Amino acid sequence: MSDMITADLVDLDLSADTKEAAARALAERMVAQGRVTDLEGFLADVAAREAQMPTGLDGGIGIPHCRSAHVTEPTLAFGRSAAGIDFGAPDGPADLIFLIAAPAGADDAHLTILSSLARQLMNTNFTSALRAATDAETAAALIRGDETPSAPQAPSAAGEGADVSAGATGSTTAAQGAVSATSEAGVSQDTAAAPVAASAGAAAATTAQAPGASAPAQETPAGAGSVSDSGERPFRIVAVTSCPTGIAHTYMAAESLENAGREVGVELIVETQGSAGFTRLDPAVIAAADGVIFAHDVPVRDKDRFAGKPTVDVGVKAGINRPAELITEVREKAARGETSALAPASGSTPVERAGDSTEGYGTRLRKWLMSGVSYMVPFVAAGGLLIALGFAIGGYKINKAPSVMDHFVWTQADSWGALMFQIGAVAFGFLVPVLAGYIAYGMADRPGLVPGFVGGAISLTINAGFLGGLVAGLVAGGVVLAIQRVNIPAALRGIMPVVVIPLISSAIVGFLMFVVIGKPIATAQKGLTDWLNGLTGTNAILLGALLGLMMCFDLGGPVNKVAYTFATAGIAVSNPSDSAMKIMAAVMAAGMVPPLAMALATTVRGKLFTQTERENGKAAWVLGASFISEGAIPFAAADPLRVIPSAMVGGALTGALSMAFGATLRAPHGGIFVVPLIGNPLLYLVAIAAGVCATTALVVLLKGMRKQTPESPATDPASDAATPTKETKQPVAA
Repeated sequence: MSDMITADLVDLDLSADTKEAAARALAERMVAQGRVTDLEGFLADVAAREAQMPTGLDGGIGIPHCRSAHVTEPTLAFGRSAAGIDFGAPDGPADLIFLIAAPAGADDAHLTILSSLARQLMNTNFTSALRAATDAETAAALIRGDETPSAPQAPSAAGEGADVSAGATGSTTAAQGAVSATSEAGVSQDTAAAPVAASAGAAAATTAQAPGASAPAQETPAGAGSVSDSGERPFRIVAVTSCPTGIAHTYMAAESLENAGREVGVELIVETQGSAGFTRLDPAVIAAADGVIFAHDVPVRDKDRFAGKPTVDVGVKAGINRPAELITEVREKAARGETSALAPASGSTPVERAGDSTEGYGTRLRKWLMSGVSYMVPFVAAGGLLIALGFAIGGYKINKAPSVMDHFVWTQADSWGALMFQIGAVAFGFLVPVLAGYIAYGMADRPGLVPGFVGGAISLTINAGFLGGLVAGLVAGGVVLAIQRVNIPAALRGIMPVVVIPLISSAIVGFLMFVVIGKPIATAQKGLTDWLNGLTGTNAILLGALLGLMMCFDLGGPVNKVAYTFATAGIAVSNPSDSAMKIMAAVMAAGMVPPLAMALATTVRGKLFTQTERENGKAAWVLGASFISEGAIPFAAADPLRVIPSAMVGGALTGALSMAFGATLRAPHGGIFVVPLIGNPLLYLVAIAAGVCATTALVVLLKGMRKQTPESPATDPASDAATPTKETKQPVAA
């Protein structure tokens, strides 16, 4: 790590006045050292990361960073600005700028390094020493950890806007900033590369502990000495910190809580559930704890270990910003005797454990159904695309080809087309059983899988199709839950999960599907299929418009998913009807409209959008073309009353035109990349273009009508608070 930053990569008199200029000046040093191969390509990657979320840290720190294919090795360049540079931090410009460059294939070791940097930014001695450094070699040594600051020093090169006292404020605010810079969106794409103060001694105390429980607090309990003087046992707290990427927030919150614990004489031990893994706290430590603090933005792993104790449950930022308050709160709860719920019974389900116990049955039903759908969709995507490739390679009669087991010629395209089609057909054969099985799993955990899969397979046998799978899953889950409520003799409990429950539940579900409810469901399924096949003219166009409205209403939310699931259910057979393929085409076309329209709007009328939105617009081109509706979420979040209605108008127009043009689609995903597999592809593209233009025109018109003021988001570059939501980081189909 010693060569990740050298004196040649330090600029103590950074003269840039914008964050773009600062990044360029520091990146040029990387290029000169052979660390970056393509300056413009690397800067484009830095800008793309910066567009996701500002990288300015409270306390006068900026951390522009990215993972890039143009980086040859993990590198850090450091610059110090006398005037300060705006990196979007709430408290003003930054005078300490760290440009972090990580190779595209950086390994997990760099996660630990970056975690250690996050802890170092909490140390005011560290930041004060950097401000006081008089030469580049000293600054590089401080960052590498070759030189350890002994005490807070007066700032020497900081500008007026970068006031950094030696008190707690500096360390806490630096931590706050790193939230936006490294943990939320950035580190997810640059899991790599920050050199940190991690000398042999510092690494043993900090870096080596990054993946797991915080060792310093365990080895020397916070405040143990001061409390022992009074002869009383110190109040003991165990804490868990975690954030979406498991880097900066996770370890900053741990450091902040540990420091606060020492100050008030509390024995506080932290389990950091970071990206590089985590080491579970000793069960004896948990058992001896008087209270628990969860500071997390993602679910705490193995949370049941802490049940039955006074608990404070907050976001990870609270652990960074107000640790003393959290410690006080958990002590007050302990004094009042308030405890968390006991660990859930073994019969509780994954869905129940992930949700609120106060949720109604309607909410739980939706979760159960979506659990099945979420497991089914990958089968739809794989099977649908393989079948579509089979038709593209082998022609429209490929579904009549003999089995490739009996006839396969390596040099014939028809054989390869038949192979693709038959593999896809097998994948499609799992759709309904997987749907039913995982609906039952959402209700009753693993015991629900067997009767769920059996019920789903029976649904296919009796031609009850997708509707039969839904019912079979719900019935299977209900049957298992009913069996689990029966008081079973102790001698039989050991064989219940593997013999009794699968046997009895499968028999009951099979009986109900074959004899009682199967035929009515099959009749309903046939009626739905006949209705879809009979849609022509105005009816088909209206259905296309409705589906288009649904796809654009919440951009990947529940309404969007209902429309998408309806479409994929229609093609989830080896030989779908023409109407089902038209519906799939209309749904995908409408889902492409919002991000493409936002991208076009930021191109033709960029002045109506913030700098961040203009950068998001560049990414929206690719997201929209790939059928990822979530690409428009940043725009909808910033201005929902203008963006969402405009998107719905364009989506409805596209859906209606697609149906009117008779475009068909066998693949459930792919965007423009599966256009060759679409029936009437040119008219299909016309439908998409019409919707994109309509939405763009409406957005530009509505945004142009609003009154422009100095504080208006369209004219104030500082309004970058409208940043992408988490959904844009982990986009999902449709």
